[in-house]
Amino acid sequence: MSDGTAQTSDGPAAGQQPCPHLRAAAPMPAARTPGGCEECLATGSRWVRLRMCLTCGHIGCCDSSPGRHATAHYRATGHPVMRSFEPGETWRWCYVDEQMG
Repeated sequence: MSDGTAQTSDGPAAGQQPCPHLRAAAPMPAARTPGGCEECLATGSRWVRLRMCLTCGHIGCCDSSPGRHATAHYRATGHPVMRSFEPGETWRWCYVDEQMG
């Protein structure tokens, strides 16, 4: 399962509708740890890129990071949609439907 790290598109393929999870996702909740990945900050680890859970505001590291905490958060909570938490990036990813939106 990917968190969309290698994806560059800003939405679903032409003619494809966003999945129900992407349509229902909050635009951007308050970040729980705006300074970085919640788990990496707690352990002193490093990350590559950051992702935000659109259900609860958890900040986790991407699948290119050693901890892969954004995906681990999805697996632990079932929260389906995250977005990039990188400056200038607005794409979102649905783990359930493996769709970008």
